[in-house]
Amino acid sequence: MPPVPRTSPATSQPTPDYYIHTTHGHFVDNHGRTLLLRGVNLSGSCKSPVGQPSQILDGFWEAAEDGGESFESRPLNLDDGSADIHLARLRGWGYNMLRYVVTWESLEHEGPGKYDYDFMDYTVRLLQKCKEFGFKVYMDPHQDIWSRFSGGSGAPYWTLPACGLNPHSFTPTQSSILHCEYPNPSSPDPASLPAMIWSTNYGRLSAQTIFTLFFGGRDFAPLCIIDGINIQDWLQNHFIEAFGKLADRIREEGGLLDECVIGWDTMNEPFEGLLGWDDLNKPSMRQTNMLKKGSAPTPAQSFRLGMGQKQTVEHWTFGSFGPKRDGNVTIDPAGIKVWLTAEEAGEDEDGVNARWGWKRGSEWKLDGTCIWAKAGVWDVESGYIIDPTYFSKLPDGERQVEFIEDYYKPHVLSYLSRIRLSHPESIMFLQPPVFVQPPNMEEQELKGRCCYSTHYYDGLTLITRHWNWFNADALGVLRGRYKSPIQAVKIGEAAIRKSLREQLAELASDASIISSTHAYPTIIGEIGIPFDMDSKRSYGWTDDGAHLGDYTRQEKALDASLNGADVGGGLNWTLWTYVDDGSHEWGDGWNLEDLSLWCEDDLRGAKGRAEKLGCRIGEEREGRGGGGGVVRRKGSGYGGSAMQGKASAFSLATLTLNGSSTPDTFTDEEEEEEVKKFVPPSSWDNPYDFLTDGARAVRAFCRPYPVVTVGTPKEIEFSIAKAEFRCTVVVRSDDAPTLGEGGGKEGELATEIYVPLVHFGSRKLVAKFCEGEGGEGDAGEGEVRLTDSPISSLASSTSLPSPSTSPSLLPPSSRNQTYPAASSATLVPTSPPGALVTLDVQASVGRWEVEGQKLKWWYPVPAPGEPEREYSIVVKREGGPMKLKSEVGGGRGGGWMDVCKEVCAGDGCVVM
Repeated sequence: MPPVPRTSPATSQPTPDYYIHTTHGHFVDNHGRTLLLRGVNLSGSCKSPVGQPSQILDGFWEAAEDGGESFESRPLNLDDGSADIHLARLRGWGYNMLRYVVTWESLEHEGPGKYDYDFMDYTVRLLQKCKEFGFKVYMDPHQDIWSRFSGGSGAPYWTLPACGLNPHSFTPTQSSILHCEYPNPSSPDPASLPAMIWSTNYGRLSAQTIFTLFFGGRDFAPLCIIDGINIQDWLQNHFIEAFGKLADRIREEGGLLDECVIGWDTMNEPFEGLLGWDDLNKPSMRQTNMLKKGSAPTPAQSFRLGMGQKQTVEHWTFGSFGPKRDGNVTIDPAGIKVWLTAEEAGEDEDGVNARWGWKRGSEWKLDGTCIWAKAGVWDVESGYIIDPTYFSKLPDGERQVEFIEDYYKPHVLSYLSRIRLSHPESIMFLQPPVFVQPPNMEEQELKGRCCYSTHYYDGLTLITRHWNWFNADALGVLRGRYKSPIQAVKIGEAAIRKSLREQLAELASDASIISSTHAYPTIIGEIGIPFDMDSKRSYGWTDDGAHLGDYTRQEKALDASLNGADVGGGLNWTLWTYVDDGSHEWGDGWNLEDLSLWCEDDLRGAKGRAEKLGCRIGEEREGRGGGGGVVRRKGSGYGGSAMQGKASAFSLATLTLNGSSTPDTFTDEEEEEEVKKFVPPSSWDNPYDFLTDGARAVRAFCRPYPVVTVGTPKEIEFSIAKAEFRCTVVVRSDDAPTLGEGGGKEGELATEIYVPLVHFGSRKLVAKFCEGEGGEGDAGEGEVRLTDSPISSLASSTSLPSPSTSPSLLPPSSRNQTYPAASSATLVPTSPPGALVTLDVQASVGRWEVEGQKLKWWYPVPAPGEPEREYSIVVKREGGPMKLKSEVGGGRGGGWMDVCKEVCAGDGCVVM
């Protein structure tokens, strides 16, 4: 690609060495090499405060009405040392990118304009830690269904009464389904919450109303005035300024913007509300309302339910072939209304709220009446919908509502303007509603700094929690590609994988809509699969525990999605998610989702303790589905124990498993005795042990890829079964990279490929875990082992820069193998003894070397005037793929620091 500019397109300032460009459809480093940014969402746990997962009702409402709780220690605990372990693990998996989840509630839970600066300070500290480990970060203002208090996550509690809604009435009116109150608050059974039913809240009254007010209040609720402005502006101003304050704090810290935090996502998975709804008496066919499961009221029925009126609505189930109506259900709120009166809201005659401080306009006096009835949309007494097309046309009646252009784009521009006051070089990660194409933007607004941020899930697998032998082209159905949905069905794994790849390619092509003059990159901001498939068989909850630890089905499902994301030379992605305190029983701690790549219940030591404590795997237990649970203190990641001195002394203190002879809860003293009795301190044996312990379907998500490329990747393919990676690159004369701060002379920089030891580990490294490995004379002789090391030594250790910040100069010829510039493949000798990985490499041209888990590959760049060239490389494991042993025991904990020493070379991190 053409040389990158030496000055910023946003600020006209010189671009420093760590600068990342968004140009020619790619992320590009300041040397002109193509980057692939891949990593995880950190983290799903950020949706709620520590100790308040979505299933817990105790204190849920009381804490919110008292100003909420701190989100400190979300996503990782900085005080017990576990953050370093988690970040080392993520880095060892080859990741260089984090989507950093922050909710509006975490920033402004105490009330309008009252910011939690302590949480912001904590966030800055953790971002500094992310920087030390070499991660690039983009910030995610996360929401689902608006708020925790309407069944999701995101906004503070006080936004609901500000909109005139009483969240205590959401469950009886089915305005929202709340996990902690399911099926009813008087006798909740949160373990029985149906899979993914939380997402049906987008088709219910609370989310439909609030998002309509947030995006279109001025047009559709003009009388809703609060603090002298329309509710739309009031909500948006608070949302935008909360994240603006966080951006201010990050800027004030110094050394984080652009070096670590490269950009800001727009609102996670925004929702149109009722804007553009064609007929309020009918369901919508828009993608955010496609999932029908359980009760499925129309907006008209939701309006009546919200006013306490009994309604009979459709009921749907979701089977192997998708949603299917299975009858009707009657919902009777028994007169309970979702709309507040002034007395209930604590507002005086002048509209001043005694608790939260706002002043409501005189024409918006709360009297327990639906605001849409007040707007003339329907008649409360008769239930008749007066204007069923009210939200489908603009107030002037001249044209239909176009949500993206009329409401989403203006909000994005306001948000971007505020963020760039603090972060001028910010890359805007533009995320429209799910599967909706992005708006066209002006370059004067984007300033060359943008990325299309879309999400993709294999919906059938996600909802059914099963890897099926058939699937469907969901994106094609939504975009009208088929005359009949049956045409979208894909039969067999090959067809499914091909379809997933095609859908992801189509989503990536949507980036071209954003600008007519500038090609921007795409990142799949969320992609992943559930790990609690098939009634949690992998957790030993079925078949007398026969499938405990078997993640074969999850591996197939996740590999299919990530293989799809290798389309076109590879898409950038951040997997959903990595949670530090999830469990088999409650998943990620939010609405029974269970998508975390790692879980402490899957640590090998947990299996050993299960046996020692006499846990009867698969046992049915009251209030849960069965199986071994985990007892934790509040806020535990690794149990909350202080990590001091030697890493090997760090034990997984609260990973004691419930069983027939063990109580469901311990006092601190009892728990300490159990720890002493059953959890002796030990260290991980080696990097392979560390990187696989607790990981789920690790072979699918820990995969090779070209992290940084001289030229552009054209094709990449990876086979788990063969442990074989293939990559083809296109190199043009203007792809010659440059060296030095802000430019300089041309030189030879390498293409760098991540080669995970999870697939390519040396025989000595994996002998304990795999069949047929190890033995005298095996390649990789000279075992790599973790040794004790003080955790505090991180600060003095060599920094772990991202690939773009540490150019790899051409090393001395004595360290390289040289190959002729010919088209025939050349077999490269295997890795030297003592290496982490053992490789057979076939390269069409060039020379290579391995440092840690990084393969550097040098090849000639065509001279000016010469045609472009294609080079290819094939990477295999010497001796063939590893064959994992069926059972691996042994408790482990601690020993993180020497992972960096062994996985990384002495001159800095070479994981990448």
